[in-house]
Amino acid sequence: MPEQVSEQTTNRLSLYLRCLNELEASGVRTVSSKVLAAKFELNAALIRKDLSHFGDLGVRGVGYVVRDLKQRLRQILGLDQQLNVVILGAGNLGFALADYPGFRQDGFRIVALFDNLCDKVGGRSRSGVPIYDICDLGTVAKDESIAIGVVAVPAASAQVVVNAVVEAGIKALLNFSPGAIRVPPDVKLKSVDLTVSLESLSFHLARGDGSGSGKKVG
Repeated sequence: MPEQVSEQTTNRLSLYLRCLNELEASGVRTVSSKVLAAKFELNAALIRKDLSHFGDLGVRGVGYVVRDLKQRLRQILGLDQQLNVVILGAGNLGFALADYPGFRQDGFRIVALFDNLCDKVGGRSRSGVPIYDICDLGTVAKDESIAIGVVAVPAASAQVVVNAVVEAGIKALLNFSPGAIRVPPDVKLKSVDLTVSLESLSFHLARGDGSGSGKKVG
């Protein structure tokens, strides 16, 4: 991937892939950037610019072949291979994430849940994901070639758990715990703070922005 590609661009690639999935499911074989933009409320020029980072992916006079572009984006995003994932925290959020079927459809295999409560260790989620003691994280990470760790623990425990994930050699983290988390430079961290998102929605409602217009916030 070219170094000049921004994280905003890679985020949009995921959106384009989702749109292409819908088009392919509807039987659409080719699509232009203009039609793609109009159908999904995107920007045609931005679509062309984003895709141009990865070569000439279109066909002159035709636009983009939906199936081919979908496969190419999956390759660019690393989704053409299965990625093994572990979830740290076997609470309500951890179980919900472990049992979400969409991850498997997109190539993410949830290998294990981890917790430090003895009454949870040895059990399984509803879909059958096993729960291990957090002390076994290093062994499981090595044996299963874990690519991504998902942190779903209380804020007070988050940094300690993240440190354990980093020590286990996992280089990509998705963090659902609120607050600032520190990782080494060679570890990629993305955080999702649900409380901040809800507070942002509350702010817009308080200003009278939630009038049902369908306007996206943020």
